[in-house]
Amino acid sequence: MKDIMIGIMASAFFAVTFILNRSMEVAGGSWLWSSSLRFFSMLPLLFLLVLFRKNVKSLWAEILRNPIHWALWSFVGFVMFYAPLTYSASYGPGWLIAGTWQLTIVAGTLVSVFFYETVQKDNGPTKVRKRIPLTSLMVSMFILVGIVIIQIPNAQSLSGKEILLGIGPVLVAAFAFPLGNRKMMEVCDGRIDTFQRVLGMTIVSIPFWMIISLIGFIKVGLPATSQVTQSIIVGVSSGVIATTLLFFATNNVRHHQGKLAAVEATQSMQVLFVIIGEMIILSIPAPGSVEIFGIVIIIIGMALHSYMTYRFNKISRNTTVKAS
Repeated sequence: MKDIMIGIMASAFFAVTFILNRSMEVAGGSWLWSSSLRFFSMLPLLFLLVLFRKNVKSLWAEILRNPIHWALWSFVGFVMFYAPLTYSASYGPGWLIAGTWQLTIVAGTLVSVFFYETVQKDNGPTKVRKRIPLTSLMVSMFILVGIVIIQIPNAQSLSGKEILLGIGPVLVAAFAFPLGNRKMMEVCDGRIDTFQRVLGMTIVSIPFWMIISLIGFIKVGLPATSQVTQSIIVGVSSGVIATTLLFFATNNVRHHQGKLAAVEATQSMQVLFVIIGEMIILSIPAPGSVEIFGIVIIIIGMALHSYMTYRFNKISRNTTVKAS
């Protein structure tokens, strides 16, 4: 339950991304700068946090231990996640991007098949491919129904181009983020903490962001002051606070696919926070009865995930007590 609450807190800070990315796009800012500036602004703050905790040396040792996997999964988890997400803001409103992004709760469950676990068999310890937690997948799909219902009234006003370019890149991001996060947890195997892992992934991905910012400079010149300011806010709120909270929660439950799916499903709450934020900042209309019905489904789905996690913990404790 604690990790689910942490995940919900992370989703509130993540919502800032969709609201401000859309705000910057409406004001004429390039997605190339919106994406790269976020990670440039994250770097010094994360470095100071890890330096204060005296964990920089062990982080470097961990990166040098497996630099190819660090580069690969940092690219997948950060670059293939955030570049498509900011690009899609050029073609669709924040609610559409945030709603489509919730496919990550299903994607996070499906990517389980890319991982292995060690089980004890007659011939000794054997690595087997992890199975998709079907119960968690069903609840995640239930939440997804609520997400789709929220989009129905607004989607009628979208053009084909907005649907294709506003949704397509988000589908890539929805799978890239949980896959990169889980693979990095596997690579690190608990040897470093969450702050170190986020900093390490940021450092390793910086060369890619430098290339993206260079393209931005060639195409549109330097970013406006307002875009820099909003990107810094996104970097601190979403890049540092939200990412650290979510990575901390997922790391706590990394050995149980059902719990992991439940924590990742908390990101569905972003839609609610984005709707509220866009109403306040961008003056979008209040949700109607259909959207409210979708919101209720999302809340019920999150409650089901929480209950399943509680039941699993209770059964595990009882089993442990009987075994002892």
